[in-house]
Amino acid sequence: MSTVQKLNYPTTSKSEQVDNYHGTEVADPYRWLENPDSPETKAWVEAQNKVAFGFLEQIPAREDIKKRLTKLWDYEKYGVPFEEGNRYFYFKNDGLQNQSVLYTLKSLEEKPSVLLDPNKLSEDGTVALSGISISDDGKYLAYGLSIAGSDWQEWKVRNIETGEDLKDNLKWIKFSGASWTNDSKGFFYSGYDAPNEKTKLEEVNYYQKLYYHQLGQPQSEDTLIYQRSDEKEWGFNGSVTEDGRYLIISVWLGTDSKNLVFYKDLSNPKSKVVELIDKFESSYSFIDNDENVFYFQTDLNASRGRVIAIDTKNPESKWQEIIPQTEETLESVGTLNNHFVAEYLKDARSQVKVFEINGNFLREIELPGIGSVSGFDGKRNDTKTFYIFTSFTTPGTIYRYDMVTGESSVFREPKVDFNADNYETKQIFYKSKDGTQIPMFITHKKGIKLDGKNPTFLYGYGGFNASLTPTFSVSSLIWMEMGGVYAMPNIRGGGEYGEAWHQAGIKDKKQNVFDDFIAAAEWLIDNGYTKSEKLAIAGGSNGGLLVGACMTQRPDLFGAALPAVGVMDMLRFHKFTIGWAWVPEYGSSENPEEFKTLYAYSPLHNLKPGTAYPATLITTADHDDRVVPAHSFKFAAALQAAHDGEAPVLIRIETKAGHGAGKPTTKIIEEAADKWAFLVKTLGIEGVKF
Repeated sequence: MSTVQKLNYPTTSKSEQVDNYHGTEVADPYRWLENPDSPETKAWVEAQNKVAFGFLEQIPAREDIKKRLTKLWDYEKYGVPFEEGNRYFYFKNDGLQNQSVLYTLKSLEEKPSVLLDPNKLSEDGTVALSGISISDDGKYLAYGLSIAGSDWQEWKVRNIETGEDLKDNLKWIKFSGASWTNDSKGFFYSGYDAPNEKTKLEEVNYYQKLYYHQLGQPQSEDTLIYQRSDEKEWGFNGSVTEDGRYLIISVWLGTDSKNLVFYKDLSNPKSKVVELIDKFESSYSFIDNDENVFYFQTDLNASRGRVIAIDTKNPESKWQEIIPQTEETLESVGTLNNHFVAEYLKDARSQVKVFEINGNFLREIELPGIGSVSGFDGKRNDTKTFYIFTSFTTPGTIYRYDMVTGESSVFREPKVDFNADNYETKQIFYKSKDGTQIPMFITHKKGIKLDGKNPTFLYGYGGFNASLTPTFSVSSLIWMEMGGVYAMPNIRGGGEYGEAWHQAGIKDKKQNVFDDFIAAAEWLIDNGYTKSEKLAIAGGSNGGLLVGACMTQRPDLFGAALPAVGVMDMLRFHKFTIGWAWVPEYGSSENPEEFKTLYAYSPLHNLKPGTAYPATLITTADHDDRVVPAHSFKFAAALQAAHDGEAPVLIRIETKAGHGAGKPTTKIIEEAADKWAFLVKTLGIEGVKF
């Protein structure tokens, strides 16, 4: 490891705050950092950034890395086109634009016109498009805006032909899209009561309500469709069926994948909301309907997923299985050409299969290689669609797919300044602490020596049923250009092998997730890829918690740690914004048994004074209202106080940014350059040249 001069960290004052959890006294001396707007916190942020940027700016390779990142990033990036009302729509970024631009065109051969350019909404690119919905007749665009990365959205409506905004303006919307009625006269959305303006980024969000907005009406006159004053944690996602007949209401409870399904017959103005599935027992995702027969993707009695049909006229009758569970994990299902198109994961790689509506298997769609795929959107009778394919060394390439002939043709292929043939990806399986086999992707330049000296970046998530699949990243490519190894294990808590895999990494089984990640690190060392001094671990959000827990449990195992926007205070996470919604995943300190589990691994509470921790660069943002910055602030203060070593332990705080969604390209590049420069310095990577 390269020698790093010991830093002088800002002094962080401590309070006498102590809380009693079921008889256990827990000190919380940095509680004051939970207020992001106090003069004391703002001064602390400024002082910490001064130390962090002072360190980063002195790294010679930083500017070269930023130049190379900027050059590589400068390529056209296309989103998957979709069709609505005889028009096509797609997003495109010319290369270095802060936000992608929404285009529209009437045929794929004509020149597209700009429908919405979020870059023109703010000078610094911090106003982002957070959601869009096109009316069925293709005349109107409803769009949501997020400012400085906040989860709060403001929705507006634009006339697609003229490009002019209507006067409609909807506020205090969060965790919601918009779904138009078939007559294109209005849409359904979900919102909250207006919060206190001063504390809107910390305040807890309860009592979501489902509304209908008619074009031209003020928001105050929107029709309340459904609310539950007896269930403060319930959220509602309303979507109109393709035939326009029904409003499907998916009822969510926090981040639990289990949900309820209600519906309303839109053909009858006096119809009441019907509770079709009224117990939180499994997940149900509506696919399509044949009149009163509803098709769902579900994990009911099938942890890897299957498709069922429910006759809503006889919901008590036996539900019909259409596509049974397979060895692969069912990710999503849609209908095209009057067939089901089902996307699966096989050992975290994409597979796509086509079935008849009665469930008969027709064929598997041949993909360009081992990687990740998404798309296959469209209407029930569409015969053509689009999909995007990507892998660790394949930038997102868009294909046009013909459902009748089964042929794929390249629609857009990006040109990136690198040679994919110089790199290789392999998938290995390793044993975790309890013997469970865990898959891991490893990508690097061809011809590296397994001499234990390769700088290695181990990235993980492990939670909320989210699957990590092979995707292209310019940032990761930079690491590999510098001779680094990029490793990504599919640890428990994710969704790679279905709901059982997820359940094996939640609540009192959360330690499995950390054990899986630690075992990945040990495998990489044992198999000659790297050594502790050259090994960095990284993750964001729940992955930030993963890094925090692993670096506190095994500080000896890693040379560097990069926890981004992490959940670090496991005793108080539920007290801020949407944090309460994570209780199904983590448990709550208000429950005596769950408190014991959380206290045992909570990163903030497991830092031990006098320990030499790995070089650490904590990253967060002052406007993060998903994982409030207090988590990172308190962890950084406690880490700097406990740390007894030469390695730098820094916190880099982005201003005017949130949890990551809608982050402008300039900020992404700067943060990536700082991350890699930090590792070049702390892992002792010599002679960086591009």
